[in-house]
Amino acid sequence: MPAAPVSDVKPSNAVLVVEDDPDLREFEVIVLRDGGYEVQQCGSLAEAEARLAERPFGLVLMDLNLPDGSGFDMLQRAVPAYPDTRFVVVTGDDASESVLRALRHSVYDYVVKPVSPDVLLEVAERAFLPDEAAAIEIISASPNWIELSLPCTRLAAARVDNFMRHLKSDLTPELRDDIGDAFRELLMNAVEWGGGLDPERRVRVACLRTARMVMYRIADPGRGFRFEDLPHAAISNPCGALEVSEVRERLGLRPGGLGLLLVEARADELLYNDAHNEVVFIRYLN
Repeated sequence: MPAAPVSDVKPSNAVLVVEDDPDLREFEVIVLRDGGYEVQQCGSLAEAEARLAERPFGLVLMDLNLPDGSGFDMLQRAVPAYPDTRFVVVTGDDASESVLRALRHSVYDYVVKPVSPDVLLEVAERAFLPDEAAAIEIISASPNWIELSLPCTRLAAARVDNFMRHLKSDLTPELRDDIGDAFRELLMNAVEWGGGLDPERRVRVACLRTARMVMYRIADPGRGFRFEDLPHAAISNPCGALEVSEVRERLGLRPGGLGLLLVEARADELLYNDAHNEVVFIRYLN
């Protein structure tokens, strides 16, 4: 029986590290091998494309600045050619334009150097999780208007959250964390409560950026809610965190309930539509 073409062979736990810095490349290889992955390495685009043609990889960690060109040159060709491979950018470039280009090229994840062993293993673990029923759809990827549609899964939400955090590299770390934490809370609420963690349903996210503000608009497919129907959330329960904890335990919910209070504390303006299945978060930049 003839061997199956490389494109028809499903990748296992094989990882290809494409990095021209030999010390960093060796670091990534050691961490991933210790984590149980089968790892190959190379330091140029030509080598990387040759390795991909030889055998399937489940994950490719791609530097952007390589001796024979930009990693984006290869990503433009490789991402559509190897649909079962997850391509993750690992780079020292934290410019928003590079993050936007990665989004446009359907890169699976984006990591900024220096990278710790824990982050590297977390990225690899996420990349080898089962695929969502539908991909993240890019509606707009301009610097001042990013709009995405994603399936209602925690994995998709985590990936979108990671990209959005990197897009604010020009803000102070404190402001970036404030806005990022609020966005993550609103997005997870939309995916979990609005979409019911159903990968066939989708959440739509827009991030608008001006010189004076950052604005998020998140719309979920649910019927909405009323604050008075949320006894498990601190924002609706005047009896305090202990009462909220007891209510959540009775309902079989995970610990929490403080998320909307966190969002309110970090927003300059927070607006809901009538059904409360769409929210606008605004933070002014002084």
